[in-house]
Amino acid sequence: MDQNSNNKPQWDIDKTHPQFHDELIENLSGVLDPELGFSVLELGLVRNISIQGDKAHLVMILTTPFCPYGPMLMESTRAKVEQVLGLKTTLEYGEGVWDQSYMDKNLLDSGWGLYS
Repeated sequence: MDQNSNNKPQWDIDKTHPQFHDELIENLSGVLDPELGFSVLELGLVRNISIQGDKAHLVMILTTPFCPYGPMLMESTRAKVEQVLGLKTTLEYGEGVWDQSYMDKNLLDSGWGLYS
């Protein structure tokens, strides 16, 4: 992930199973927030992915707890992780409140418009 911020996600899977990194990035880049038009990765919504025994675990946040697309985004992301890893994947709604510092630096630097 090319984020240069203190809020850059640190995925456990990158340390334990780095061979999955590129395929996860490629697949999760296609999961778009239909309202904003940006991927869950660009927005920094995928906070962690880990493998625990014979299962995977995904931690996500949303841009707002009342996001009407939240359930769809979370399930689409979980399904992509499960597809790439070939492991049953559990999903956890992470702690904390999303802010623009979670976004991909390139998107943030582009003046994406919501915080101008």
